[in-house]
Amino acid sequence: MSTRKQPPKLEEPVIPDDSLLAEVELLQIRSDDRYAKALIRDCTLDEIHATRVSFEKTVLRSVTFAEASLTGLELTDVRFEKCDLSNMDLSGAILHRVEFSRCKMLGVNLSDATIRNVVFEGCLADYAAIRFADLKQVEFRDCSLNHSDFSYSKFKSFELHRNRMDHAQFSATDLSGIDLSDNEFDGLSVDAESLRGCIISREQAYIFANLFGLVVKD
Repeated sequence: MSTRKQPPKLEEPVIPDDSLLAEVELLQIRSDDRYAKALIRDCTLDEIHATRVSFEKTVLRSVTFAEASLTGLELTDVRFEKCDLSNMDLSGAILHRVEFSRCKMLGVNLSDATIRNVVFEGCLADYAAIRFADLKQVEFRDCSLNHSDFSYSKFKSFELHRNRMDHAQFSATDLSGIDLSDNEFDGLSVDAESLRGCIISREQAYIFANLFGLVVKD
C-alpha cells in the first residue's frame, strides 16, 4: 500500500529568549532601517511609509500598524504575536522563518511576496491579498481567510488546516496536491484547471459540483 509523502517540516524562527533581546521603543520607521535581536511591544505606529526595512531575530508583540506601508520588507527569524497589520501594504516582502500568531491581518497586502517557512496561526486575515506570491513551506492553520485572494500565486509544500475560507480566490493557481479537506467554506473562486489534483472531502465535492453546474445524483 502506498503512503502519501509527508511535506518537509517547516523551519521555525531562530530567536533568542526574551531576556536576551534588546527592548526597543519604536516610534518611527524610516526606509532602510534595520532591527536585530529586538523586542518591540505594546505600541502603535501611525502612517508609517517606508521601503526596504528589515527585521531579524526579533519579536513584535501587541504592535499596531495603522495605515502602514512597508513595501519590500525583509523578515528573517521574526515572530508577530497579537499584532494588528490590517490593511498594511507589504507588497514585495521577503519572509523567511516567520510566525504570525493570533494577529489581525484584515486586508493585508502580501502581493508579489516571497514567503518561505512561514506559519500563520489563529489569524484574522479576511480579504488578504496574496496575489502573484511565491510560497514554499507555508502553513495557514485555524485562520479566517474569507474573501482572501491567492490568485496567480505559486505553492510548494503549502498547507491549509482548519481555516474558514468562504469565497477565497485561487484563480490561475495550481492546487494540485493541496489538501482542502479539513477547511470550511461554502464556496471558492477557482477555475477547473487550477483545481485539478486538489484533495477535498466528500462534502466539499458537492460544493464544487454546484460551482461548476454539475448535478449530483444520489
